[in-house]
Order: sequence, then C-alpha cells, then structure tokens
Amino acid sequence: MKIHDKLIKPVREVKYLDVENTDRYRSIVRLFYLNYEKLKYWMYQEEVYEELAEDAYFSAYTPEQCQQDLSVLKEWGNLATLQDTRKVTSIEEFKNKKFRYQLTETGVEIERMVIRLENLFIEGSSLEPTLLERLRLSLVRIQEMPEESVEKIYGWWNDLNNDFIRLNQNYQDYMRELNSVKAEEMMKTREFLVFKDSLIGYLRAFVRSLQLNVTAIEQSLRKVKSETVKYVLDQVTAYEMSIPRMDVEVNERQVYERMIGRWENIQSWFIGGGGSGSEAAKVFETTNEIIRKITRYAARLSEQSSSGANRREEYRKLADMFARCDEIDEAHKLSAAVFGIEKPLHLKGDFVRETESINSGVYEEEPHVVTVMPRVRNYKEKAKRSGIADRTREKEEVRLAMLEKLREERHLLKSYIKEGRLEFAALPRISPQVRDVFLTWLSKGLENRNYCAKTEDGQEFRIELETPDSTCILDCTDGTFRMPAYSIIFDEED
Repeated sequence: MKIHDKLIKPVREVKYLDVENTDRYRSIVRLFYLNYEKLKYWMYQEEVYEELAEDAYFSAYTPEQCQQDLSVLKEWGNLATLQDTRKVTSIEEFKNKKFRYQLTETGVEIERMVIRLENLFIEGSSLEPTLLERLRLSLVRIQEMPEESVEKIYGWWNDLNNDFIRLNQNYQDYMRELNSVKAEEMMKTREFLVFKDSLIGYLRAFVRSLQLNVTAIEQSLRKVKSETVKYVLDQVTAYEMSIPRMDVEVNERQVYERMIGRWENIQSWFIGGGGSGSEAAKVFETTNEIIRKITRYAARLSEQSSSGANRREEYRKLADMFARCDEIDEAHKLSAAVFGIEKPLHLKGDFVRETESINSGVYEEEPHVVTVMPRVRNYKEKAKRSGIADRTREKEEVRLAMLEKLREERHLLKSYIKEGRLEFAALPRISPQVRDVFLTWLSKGLENRNYCAKTEDGQEFRIELETPDSTCILDCTDGTFRMPAYSIIFDEED
C-alpha cells in the first residue's frame, strides 16, 4: 500500500453528518440533492428556507439560521456559491451580495452514499445469473471491437465494467449477509425450515449459471490476442481523453493504467494468475459451502423437531396392547414386532451352549456377550476409575525381601574374598551374576588413574597386576574365557 497526500488528507465534506446541528445540515443537503436530480442545480436562500419551513419540524426555523447554515456548509465544501448580479438595481443591493447555492460534486457523491446506507437493509443484495450471461456475451464481442467505431467501443467497455462491478459487489454483499451473525442465529430457528428449500434452489441456480458461463468466458479470454486488447484499451483511453472537463486535469498515462488494471482484474477473476486460482473458483466453492451449511442446519432442526415430538399417545396404545396379552410368549412376539429391528444381526461362531436341545429358546439360555471394538486407529479404552488403595504393607514386604536378597548377595560375594584379596586366578567355578559384579568392580578401578574405586556399599579397593603378561582362565557356569590375572585389594578397616 502506498500512502499519498489524498489518503491522509481529512475529508471536511462529511463533517455535517455528525455535528451539533446535523438535523438542519442534513435536511439542507438532502433538499439540494433532490433538486439536483430534477436538474435544478442552483437555489437561493429564500427557496431553501421556504422548502424547510413547510415541514412542521422546522416551524421555529428562522431565515437567519438558514443563512448561517448555508455559510457553514459552504465553508466545509458541501456547497458552492455564485453571486447573482442580474437583478441588482442599486449599490446597496450589490453590497448585500445575494448568492445562489449549488451542491458540489463531492457533496453529491457523499449524499448518494448516505442514501445507499439508508436503504442498505431495505434493498439488500442478490445474486443475478443474468449478469454472468451478459458478461459472457460482452467478452465474446471483444473480437469484433476493432471493426467498430470508438463510440461503440467506449460504450461496450462501460457496459462490461458496470456488469462486472455489479456482479462482484452483489455477490460479496450477499455472501456477507449469509455469513453474518444474524444469519447464523436465524438458521438455528424453526422458521428457517419454511424458506430453506427456496434459498438452496436460489443458490444452486446461481452455481449452475456460474459453471456454464465461466467455462465459456474462460475459453473466450484465452482466445483474445494481446494486440486486440491493446487496441481496444487505446481507443477507450483516447475517447476518455477527448471528453471535455472543466477544472479537472486528466493524465493520459493514469487513465491507460486504470484501464489495464480493470482488464487484468476481469481476467484474474475468471482465469486466475500469479500462481493462484481464479476468483470464480473461489466463488463456486464458497457458494457450495453455504449450501452445505444450510443443509446441516436444516437437518439439525429436523432432528430436534422429530426427537421432541410427544409420543404419549403412542406409548399408551402400546401399553394397552401389552396388557391384552394372555401369555408371555405372545408379549415376546409383540415386543419383537414393536421394538425389534427389521434386519437383525446374526453372529456365527463356536459358542458354548448349556444344552444341546434344538427346542431351547433364547429366553431359556444365558446370553453370550460379544465385545465389539471400533475399527479406528485412535480408539482407546476408557480407563476405569478407582480409588487409591493402601499398599503400605505390600511395599514393606517387598522392601524387606529386597534387603534380604542384598544381604545374601553381599555374603556370597564376601565368601570369595580371602584376607582382603580377590584374585581372579584363584576363583572357583562361579555364576554369571557373581562374575558380572566382579567385572563391574574391575572396570571401575581400571577407569581411574590410581586404579582405585568403591563398591556399591562404599567399600574402597584398588586393582593390582603382578606381571603384565600373566593371564588366567575364569571358569563360569555359562562358559570360560581368558583374562589378565588381576587382583582386587580391599582396605583393612572394612
């Protein structure tokens, strides 16, 4: 976005819409606008006062107030003035400066905007499939434009742009209404079911017209040559520059760039560009999503209405039918007809029966429970909630058992230590568990530079090797292996 002077400049012409005497200012501007539509552009102060004084709301309005209001609107730029010197007969009348007032161009556009805002919720917006048809016919004619006069080219271009602007604006306004909070709340009411079908039919008709015409328009745009487009835009720009305008400077380059921008917008709306999809495809998807949303709301309302139906009389009728049953078998048959499913599910398998009798009925045997698990990846069984059990006794028993086991292991390990020395060459046949403990001590001692370490219970020891080449055979219950004849020397105090 580029910030320019016109963007940051305050618009004083809209000041009359929200000030202290806005009721008087707005009434005066509206009076000038209504006369402007009747091609009466100039008005005197007396005419303005007489028009306003006819309404009871301005019964206390004075000519002095009218003169003051006109001066304020002139200062804000809503009115333009011109001194009337045609009927002056004396110098005194000339000094009094009798003015005529006219609504400025900016004032006209602002008042048009205000009227559109007033009628916003009365007129509403709509989807017009005929606009798509007119756009298709106009774009097909672009191939014929080089043979037409400049006036016809200019008229064709204006009709094309007006139809495109109407289509785009009407669609955006209509979709905004359907996606508004008010529409969401309305879709949740039962009254929505009355005109649901007509709304869906209206949207689907627009979608069908969109599908048919967009395809034809896209084909036509792809066939258009760049030379044809350039010629047409040059002719439109030339005609635009030839229109005489007062007090307005028109830049030919800006006019041509505006024409190119409009043509590119039309192309991107139907074809797309820049790596993104066309706006027509987005319109198609958005409209279908609205239809799906309306269908979901309608289905939800139908379910709510059917679930909330009063079935008291039906239940009373069923109760009377069950009360007239003489035997339980007859009641079972009636229950199967009323509450049973039309196509029951039969499970085949090797089930264990308590009896082999073929005359035994389902009510005489115990039911067989089959747990059916859902076939989804993220399914997890619900955890069963239970209180916190007191397991202090079990924990104490486990702790004592572990301590007893550690004492037995420590006693077993100390039985291999003779006079504070554990010599691997002198060890008898040992188990893998004992071997792993001795080798763990050995690795701890060899990892340190001084060959000293501690056991798990804190006893210090050191590693010795009498001769570097001396080896021994360590015999274990799961096999034997050769290793250096290390010795582990424990401290005397422990």
